[in-house]
Amino acid sequence: MVGQRRYLPWLVNTVLGIGVAIASGCSQTPPNVATTPTAEPTATTAQRSPTTLRLLYSRLPTTLNPHLAAGVQDFEAGRIVLEPLATANERGELVPILAAEIPTVDNEGLAADGKSVTWTLKSDVKWSDGEALTAEDVVFTFDFVSNSEVGAATAQYYEAVESVEAIDDQTVKINFKEVTAAWQIPFTGQTGVVLPKHIFEPVNGPEARLAEVNLQPIGTGAYQVASFQPGGILFEPNPNYRGNQPAFEAVEFVGGLAPYAAAREVLSTGEADFAHNLQVEIDLLEDLQQDGEGVVVPVFGGLVERVMLNPTDPFRETESGERSSLTTTHPFFDDKRVRQAIAYAIDRDTIAEELYGFTGQPTAQILVAPLPYANPGTIPYEFDLDKAKALLDEAGWVDTDEDGIRDRDGVPMEIVFQTSVNPVRQKTQTLVEQNLQELGIDVDIKRVRVDDFFSGDPQQTNSINHFYADMQAYTTGNDHPDPTIYLGWWTCEQIATQANQWQKPNNARYCSAEYDELWEAASQELNSEKRAALFQEMDALLAEDVAAIPIVHRAIANGVSQDLVGLEPTPWDTSTWDIARWQRQKD
Repeated sequence: MVGQRRYLPWLVNTVLGIGVAIASGCSQTPPNVATTPTAEPTATTAQRSPTTLRLLYSRLPTTLNPHLAAGVQDFEAGRIVLEPLATANERGELVPILAAEIPTVDNEGLAADGKSVTWTLKSDVKWSDGEALTAEDVVFTFDFVSNSEVGAATAQYYEAVESVEAIDDQTVKINFKEVTAAWQIPFTGQTGVVLPKHIFEPVNGPEARLAEVNLQPIGTGAYQVASFQPGGILFEPNPNYRGNQPAFEAVEFVGGLAPYAAAREVLSTGEADFAHNLQVEIDLLEDLQQDGEGVVVPVFGGLVERVMLNPTDPFRETESGERSSLTTTHPFFDDKRVRQAIAYAIDRDTIAEELYGFTGQPTAQILVAPLPYANPGTIPYEFDLDKAKALLDEAGWVDTDEDGIRDRDGVPMEIVFQTSVNPVRQKTQTLVEQNLQELGIDVDIKRVRVDDFFSGDPQQTNSINHFYADMQAYTTGNDHPDPTIYLGWWTCEQIATQANQWQKPNNARYCSAEYDELWEAASQELNSEKRAALFQEMDALLAEDVAAIPIVHRAIANGVSQDLVGLEPTPWDTSTWDIARWQRQKD
C-alpha cells in the first residue's frame, strides 16, 4: 500500500532503476582545458606498457584541488600531485611529508598549552615548475581555505585556527583560537595539501572553482598532470620531484567505471593495476580473485555504513520551501521507541556476512577507529523483530484497518528509503525492506545517481544533506586518526539547513546539549586517556538516542594487481598517498 504522503512529482522523476550503472552521467568534460592525446582507456595486459600504471575509479574527478573536492575521486587524483605537511600511517602515527619532522613538546614544535604548533619544512622541496616551496605557501593555503568566497570543502578542518605565520622560509607557526587537542588535523592527510601561492593567489576568490589551475595544478608530488580528458587523466613524472624519480613513465587515472567492471579488469583480466573501493558483493569479488591477476586488499579505518532516520518531516514544506526543516517533526521517527524498533529490525550480521565478507564487520558504533579513542565492541546490538514489534505497539502504532500497515491517528507507517545507486546498497535496501515490512511498515525504495546523492550543490534536493526522505543509507567516518571533526558533525551548530545552503554535515538533524558539552570538553582535553573516555561517552550517547543506526564497519576494498608492489595503505589518507613508491615487480 502506498499512502498520500508518497505521491510527489519529485519522487517519480528521481527514482532510478536497478540497472542504471554508477557511471551514468558521472563523467564531465572540464571547461577550457587544453588536452593532448592519450592511449585508449582499454588494453590487455600484453598490450599495455609495463611502465604505465592504470588506476580505475567509479567517478571521474571534477577538480585536482582537494580543498575544492566534491567527492573521494577528487582527493584521490589531487593527492598524486599535491602533498600535505604530514600524514598518518595505518596505525594512526604521523609521518612527515613536506615537513622535516613531526612537532612534539620535546623538539619545541608543539606548545605545551595546546594553543600553537610550529612546523619546519624540508629544505629541498620544489614545485613542479621549479619554484621553491616556502612557509609562505602554507600561509597562503590557510588564507585560501578560510576565504568564505572560495567556499572550500575542507574549511571545517581549519576552523580552530586563528592564524598562520611564516617565521622564516622554512618555518611556519599555526596559532589556534583556543586550547586545541586536535592540533595535528590542519595541513595533514588528504585535507591538508599545501597549494603554491604563486599559482593560486590570483584565483583566491569567488571564481576559485572555475580556475583552470584546479585541473592542471603545480604540485610537489611525484607526478604532474600531462592531460585531463573526458575519460580520464594522464599523469607524468614531476621533473623537479625530490629524491628518486617514480617507477612509472605514465599514470592513467580512469573514471566512470561500474564497480564490477573495474573489479574484473584488475582481479580477473589484468587490464588494470588498481581499482579503488570495490563496492561489489563479496561472493563476486571472491570469484574474480580466483583468476589470479589481482587481489582485494581491505583497508579498515573509520568508515561505517549506516542508516539514518529523519527526525524531521521530508514531505512538509515551510513558507520558504524548505523540507526536512527543524520546524517540522517526523510523524513517527521523533519517537525514540520507533527508532529503537527500526534498529532491532536491521540484521547487521546477515548484511555483513552476505554482502561484505572479509571487507566488513557488523557494528552498532559510529566511532570504530583508531584505538585508543575508539573502543569497538562495547556497544551491543541485537536483531529481534519481536522486540521491535513490541516497541511499536507501545508507541501506539498498530494496524487499525487490517491492511498490513501500522497506523496511528490516520497516519500510516510508510517510509521512503533512499541511497545511491550501488549493487551492495541496493541489496542492503532489500534486506532492510523485508524486515520492516514484517513489522508492518511499508517501504518505498528510492535509488539516486551517485553524483546527485553526494552532491554539495544547494539546488540538488536528492543529496544526503537535504535528506528529503524518511531513511537513507551511506558510508562515512573519520578521515583523520583524531575524530574531533567527525564527531563534531553531530553538534547542533553543524545541522544542515536551508539557511546554510545545506553545506553543514549534520544531516541527521541531531541536537543534544549534553552531546555538545561532551564535544567541547573533548576538543580541549589534552590528556589522551581523558579524551578517549569523552569520545566513547559521545559514541554511547548517539547509540542511546538512536541518532544513527550503524550497520557495518566497512573497509575500503581496493583491487590490486599481483605484480604491483610498494603500496603501504592507510585509512587516514588517500590510496594514492604513497604512489611515488609504487612499482611493478620484476619476474
